[in-house]
Amino acid sequence: MTAAPVRSPLVRPPVPVVDIDLARPGEFRLPGDRGPARPQKQARALVRLHGRPLGMVSAVDAPGPDELWRALADTASVELAEQLTRHHAANRSEPSEEGARHHAPRRTAVISVIVATRDRPEQLRHCLRSLLRSAYPEFEVIVVDNAPADGAAEALLREEFAGRVRYVREPVAGLARAHNAGLARARGSVVAFTDDDTLADPGWLPTLAEAFARDPRIGCVTGLIVPAELETPAQNALEHQGGFAKGYAPRTWSLSDPPEDPLFPFTAGRFGSGANMAFRADALRALGGFDNATGAGTPGRGGDDLLAFFEILTAGHTLVYEPGAIVWHCHRRTRDAVTAQAFGYGAGLGAYLTGALLGSPRRLPALLRRLPRGVRYAMARSCARGADPEADWSRQLALTEIRGMLYGPFGYLRGRLTGSGAGTR
Repeated sequence: MTAAPVRSPLVRPPVPVVDIDLARPGEFRLPGDRGPARPQKQARALVRLHGRPLGMVSAVDAPGPDELWRALADTASVELAEQLTRHHAANRSEPSEEGARHHAPRRTAVISVIVATRDRPEQLRHCLRSLLRSAYPEFEVIVVDNAPADGAAEALLREEFAGRVRYVREPVAGLARAHNAGLARARGSVVAFTDDDTLADPGWLPTLAEAFARDPRIGCVTGLIVPAELETPAQNALEHQGGFAKGYAPRTWSLSDPPEDPLFPFTAGRFGSGANMAFRADALRALGGFDNATGAGTPGRGGDDLLAFFEILTAGHTLVYEPGAIVWHCHRRTRDAVTAQAFGYGAGLGAYLTGALLGSPRRLPALLRRLPRGVRYAMARSCARGADPEADWSRQLALTEIRGMLYGPFGYLRGRLTGSGAGTR
């Protein structure tokens, strides 16, 4: 995830977020397939073709919904030309796969979906409704109520989701602890994790299952995270700086076939984010689950997902990023929240690296060998963006994340020493 400062003069006004498929002209859907939409004048759209996401585009000043849809499609044909070409080539080489991708995985694995929550019952309600609209036939949903201030989440499940969602209360704060509590009760051979401020796409679970079915060596699958709303300047700023998205092309990582990235496999932030990740349950349990000293709600502030990605790879498993597995994320709505998120991301990165090195000190020489090349690589990328009119935003973001990263090791060690989470999510 890349968070963003919000002091730029280029902050955009509120804009509706919609979902369109180029194979269904004129049709708009709300994020998470919550129903039809009829946006007026402007919109930012996730563009698909036959269900596959290609990218996000914007259009403004359209006189009506029909014209707006055409403007979005025309923009997509230009801005997403490479993705369209790749899609058509894949469709020609495997003409039958695309239509079956979201509804017919080769094997039906039972998936346990774990949603950690803390004092956000309204967001949780929307998240659970989206999950229960899934097109997948075999799944369970487990809500882990993490150190709640009251019984609102438990009451919600009892009144609206009884018999459909399992409730677990984890009294000690910490996202890793909450995830481990859910993992201990999961019945599925695949365990998927998302947050209470997301909406799951109906094809999320089928796509995850299809990815795992392709290769038994795959231990983890991550997916695409796109904005569910862009209503505040902070949300727009975050998304304009890249948001949570990791791209629209599938990727695969393993130690047996490493990428050119000189810091691999320490660059775990490139692999995905905790709001959209799934593991083979036996592989995750073999690692001992998540490190309780990491994650939101602990002094470490984050890093639980990154450390799990790293450990999966170093244990010899393959990690796959599959953009067809989509969740829609409700970005933080205020400037202060986005700033805290940027700091937390850096802190989580520092906590993750500390946890990885303390867990196995023999990894330190490998990291130190990679650092000089990694610094040169990062500087080259930064210089390549030097003409970006929003370079000041990037520099502010880098400073915020660096401050967080410097704090991260102290936060991680404090979490290890106290043995319990602290703070708020």
